Amino acid sequence: MSDRLRRTRSGPALVGAVAAAALVLAACSDANTGDGDTSNTEPGSADLQPGGDLVIGVTSDPDTLFPWRATQFQAVHMLGNVYGTLTELDQNLDVVPGLAETWDVSEDGLTVTFTLRDGVTFADGSSFGSEDVVHSLESIRDEETAAVASSSLARVDEVTAPDESTVVLTLASPDAGLFANLASVNLAMLSSDDTEDALNTTPNGTGPFTFETRVPNQSVTLARNDAYWGEPALLDTVEFRVIPDESSIVSSLQSGNVQMAVFDDPLVADTATGSNVNVTETPQLSYHVLQLNARRGPLADLNVRLAIQCGIDRQQVLDTAALGEGEVTGPITSPAYRSDPNARPCPERDVERAKDYLAEADVDGPVVLETIVSQGEYATSVNEAQNLKAQLDEVGIELKIEPLESGAYVDRWVAADFDAAVALNGGRPEPDGMYGRYFTSDGNLNEVAGYSSPELDELFAQGLLATDDDERKQIYDDVSRHLEDNAVWVWLFTSYTYTVTDSSLQGFVPMANGSLQYLRTAGFAG
Repeated sequence: MSDRLRRTRSGPALVGAVAAAALVLAACSDANTGDGDTSNTEPGSADLQPGGDLVIGVTSDPDTLFPWRATQFQAVHMLGNVYGTLTELDQNLDVVPGLAETWDVSEDGLTVTFTLRDGVTFADGSSFGSEDVVHSLESIRDEETAAVASSSLARVDEVTAPDESTVVLTLASPDAGLFANLASVNLAMLSSDDTEDALNTTPNGTGPFTFETRVPNQSVTLARNDAYWGEPALLDTVEFRVIPDESSIVSSLQSGNVQMAVFDDPLVADTATGSNVNVTETPQLSYHVLQLNARRGPLADLNVRLAIQCGIDRQQVLDTAALGEGEVTGPITSPAYRSDPNARPCPERDVERAKDYLAEADVDGPVVLETIVSQGEYATSVNEAQNLKAQLDEVGIELKIEPLESGAYVDRWVAADFDAAVALNGGRPEPDGMYGRYFTSDGNLNEVAGYSSPELDELFAQGLLATDDDERKQIYDDVSRHLEDNAVWVWLFTSYTYTVTDSSLQGFVPMANGSLQYLRTAGFAG
């Protein structure tokens, strides 16, 4: 880390307390009885003045305004300030109340009763109630909706509303990951009167900010929601301004035209120096990975996938793409269930072993993999792809790189239209929410994952039934080992985000999951 930068380190030491939050279902009754205000007031500062317009520099336009289908980071983080969820994660990644003020769980873990907050309204002024929760959860569960987090509700059999402020979930089996998963904006609560077409034009949520305007490929502007159920935000507006070139964002920060940006490239962050600029470095749960589609062509052969895994020096990719600022990782980055990065067939690069695996593979001719890579969504992608290509060339495997702009990349990725994909995927504190939708046979992103097995199906089922911390850790260790032994993907490294802010902007708390939810506590010093 450069000593030229006035950096501060932010984020939990990637807290083990998440395990307790994930296991709250197993605690049965009185799962949460807090007043729910802590997450809204704790990070703020009494010295900040209400008002002001914040401009955040971003490199790409959100590819959707519909929260149930959002996978692009820019869309997810912006929409997280517009929409509310039944539960939330605080700055320590602990589960806290959201639109559900309290919840109780039956002794057998099969009935969850949520009590909703009173007086919550949507941005259009309509009231929020149990009918909206039933509509939202049932719509997410409906295959036709194509919601990207529908697997998080796979164990829900029925959603009912005994009255306006109560919602009851009947589960087929206990679900230890339910409450952490419900905090995702992909499970946002929408009005039962809204449609996808309408929301893709004018989002209508219950969050601390409301959607104001969008100029495609230029900006999205949010305004403070004065009717928000929690402590109102300090800022009048937040504009996400699209500036494709990161060096131009840095210049705008230094000139004061932009007051905030989040970079993932330490070299870019190093250039953002100046007396008016602060930089906060935050370790992330998200992970860089070479995704392999094991259902296509030569990748269906395990020996080919093992050759790829053994042919890659992950530290070299990290050093080349991110100046070594990060950590080599295994599959699971969740704090309480973190994988051992060396628990794999080739902990270190072994070119000769890779060539042996390739020689044993039942494939005809050279192995050439159509490999997609996103340009614009995160800065290190192309450098990662080029380094991976150079390393695998030495093994006799060609990555045929196809750079795509962010929106086109997401479309190809969601359709699983690739042999391999250089990806930055979001991590979650709950491992089932992180991977259950990918690697179970009925997971809604299993086509994207390109792999499933009966063994993994059983392990994920066990993980949600387990009530003991150590037992869950062992189960997810087994999940990780299966993924690595079968070279399902090649997990590379976790890295940092670098939140660059004007020194007058205070009260914002960067989070390990990349969320920008604490824009609601940010403000300008008087």
